[in-house]
Amino acid sequence: MKGYRFITDNDTSEFCHRISEALSNGWKLYGEPQYTFNIKTGKMRCGQAVIKNSNKKYSKDLKLSNI
Repeated sequence: MKGYRFITDNDTSEFCHRISEALSNGWKLYGEPQYTFNIKTGKMRCGQAVIKNSNKKYSKDLKLSNI
């Protein structure tokens, strides 16, 4: 799979594991991480764009709240 992905999860070790897994599979971090606080769960929601060799462009308009 080529292009970009937006990985989201709660701010836990699982999120870090998913980022690490993507990096080990040849993906690169793209843009700044995004954080939003979920009032209902009391947890921090995280998002990180990762990109792989592709002609596709990452949209900077893509926000964590849109996922």
